[in-house]
Amino acid sequence: MALGALELLSEHGSFGGTQRFYQHLSVGQIGLPMRFTLYLPPLFVQETVEPARKVPLLIYLAGLTCTEETATMKAGAQRVAAELGLALLFPDTSPRHTGVEGENRDWDFGTAASFYLDATQDPWAKHWRMESYLINELIPGVFDRFGLDAARLAIMGHSMGGHGALTLALRHPGMFRSVSAFAPICAPTHCPWGRKAFTGYLGANEANWLAHDASALMAAQTAAPFPDGILIDQGLADRFLVEQLYPERFEAACAKVGQALTLRRHQGYDHGYYFISTFIEDHLRHHAALAHQRCQSAKRNPLSAL
Repeated sequence: MALGALELLSEHGSFGGTQRFYQHLSVGQIGLPMRFTLYLPPLFVQETVEPARKVPLLIYLAGLTCTEETATMKAGAQRVAAELGLALLFPDTSPRHTGVEGENRDWDFGTAASFYLDATQDPWAKHWRMESYLINELIPGVFDRFGLDAARLAIMGHSMGGHGALTLALRHPGMFRSVSAFAPICAPTHCPWGRKAFTGYLGANEANWLAHDASALMAAQTAAPFPDGILIDQGLADRFLVEQLYPERFEAACAKVGQALTLRRHQGYDHGYYFISTFIEDHLRHHAALAHQRCQSAKRNPLSAL
């Protein structure tokens, strides 16, 4: 699905590339204006002959209370993305200004708290369709508009966005070449954040929640969905670790199905962007290495990229 008219809100030179802020009307899914930011590396900006063939796309999903600007400005990803030739897509975290009563009542539900799923319960079902928006509208629309390498798509995220990255990667097999996360909500069916959101968006039947729980989704796999491995970083000084995040559940699910997982636990690091900016380079290099691996495989066998 095409994005339709894009409004360029601002553009900023960054490490030889360009950081752009966009708004567009989501006609197909949300039914409202949506914002995103896109970093295009020097390889894209400076080349003149089909540069996008060389540029893979990495999506970053932000956490509760955040916007499309948060990681764009705080994570410090552009310098390394420029070096590696990665385009970075930062979507907003939810619809905004929907007119739904109570959308701004709680910081962990409603605005900036979409959990990257499609709500089934009124009044949220009309506009809270972030999974369909990302998978069926924004991502294909960005590929169509900017001509990036659709065969080398990766996803990562933080906290609620880490939950989104893991669940979308598992719910849409074959779409993402690689996945990683910072302090993800790994078992939302067991934590207060997730149970509150799922009750509101999906209803009281907890059986329906499991389709959006990364640990449950992984445990249900019959083979490792990402044989090249998943990368997760978790701070041990994170005040949400024990009650909200449950990385040990995802770790156990990965072990059950033979999924390679690098779960790094870091003393002294909390839940915020000082933590993320410290280790963001490792994540970018993880995704770039696998994107390059895919590119080399395609050169040896062109059919493998189809």
